[in-house]
Amino acid sequence: MAKYHFVALDSRGQETKGEIEASDQTSALSRIREKGLFPTNVTEVTPKAATTKKSGGSKGKGKSGSNDLLKKELKMPKLFVKVKPKELMVFTRQLATLVDAGLPLVRCLQVLERQEKNPLLKESLGTMAEAIQTGSTFAESLAAHPKLFNKLYVNMAKAGEVGGVLDQVLIRLAEFMEKAQKIKNKVVSAMVYPIVVMFMAVGILVFLMVVIIPKFQQIFNDLLQGQPLPGLTQFVMAISAGMTEHLLTVIPVIFGLYFGIKLLAKTKKGAGIVDRIKLNVPLFGNLIRKTVIGRFCRTLGTLMSSGVPVLQALNIVRDTSGNEVIAKAVNSIHDAVKEGENMAPPIEATGVFPPMVVSMVQVGEETGELPEMLTKIADNYDDEVDNAVAGLTSVIEPLLIVFLAVVVGTIVIALFLPLISIIGNLS
Repeated sequence: MAKYHFVALDSRGQETKGEIEASDQTSALSRIREKGLFPTNVTEVTPKAATTKKSGGSKGKGKSGSNDLLKKELKMPKLFVKVKPKELMVFTRQLATLVDAGLPLVRCLQVLERQEKNPLLKESLGTMAEAIQTGSTFAESLAAHPKLFNKLYVNMAKAGEVGGVLDQVLIRLAEFMEKAQKIKNKVVSAMVYPIVVMFMAVGILVFLMVVIIPKFQQIFNDLLQGQPLPGLTQFVMAISAGMTEHLLTVIPVIFGLYFGIKLLAKTKKGAGIVDRIKLNVPLFGNLIRKTVIGRFCRTLGTLMSSGVPVLQALNIVRDTSGNEVIAKAVNSIHDAVKEGENMAPPIEATGVFPPMVVSMVQVGEETGELPEMLTKIADNYDDEVDNAVAGLTSVIEPLLIVFLAVVVGTIVIALFLPLISIIGNLS
């Protein structure tokens, strides 16, 4: 009997450590699960020298093979190869269909591995199938690839395995990913046109200011023979001169600011500042707030309806929220619920969520249908995001047109005023 040190999660999502005696790695995993724990790491407690002396190094490797698979990442990182959300969504939907049809999980992964075209996902599926064959659970095999499967995915799979409803959980997870991707695509597609128009407008203005206006300035200086230019023309000429002189300085400054904000957003304090600005920026702030709140409600509702304990679900939502302001609010909700409070009062106390969310959560707690109520809130916010995107697009387009008309019109008038004086002198 060998001794194994393990790290596992209990039913509430709390981490626990300990040691257990078992004949091999697979038996240790089974005994840990019998205690109602979910192992995340199991290592054999054996002195290195003793292992080498006993088996010459080869047998020791065999005993820890399952644990190596449990913790194994991709063998060689493939440059420029990523798994897109759409590819992961299709994989989840196909896996749910195969599991629902009654195929063993290992067989499902092998079938999907053969037909998978993305090399990164293909290699991961092969590794996962090997890990399950050596005694790991599906959730443990997913957790060995954190770059592909986030905590939400892993914990929902874990809840499905424990409850014996993995097929239903996978279907629910696929639907969650489809709806999230649908909302993201709508927002991106709605923003493409305004962004393209804005870049074209900036490019045209820079061309006019840097190339065209300096040539007119030379013409005016020759024809007016020292006469003063109109005030508007002098103003436009001054801006043109400033842009021409400092263009090579301005471009690096703009890129420096962009990358500086990116680096700032990677720190916890900086991310809080950037995310708070995002939620309060004019026009776009309301859309971002609705998107983040809708994601919070859908993620929490999906986790709870899949059987994940509420405290563990809140931890997952906090880590996958994508917004530091929401993550801080969820953390305070978690602490309050941990102390025995209902969810509605701490949600209201954060000041981040609107009254409608608080009221519906309260109704869901009173009726015992909180997961269903959270899903309804998410559906409602998805509709609001659709309306907000359409409204934002309808507002931005005329604003861009008016902006371009005013700027280009000002430049044209500024150039024509001296021409009128020149024509008058010639006549």
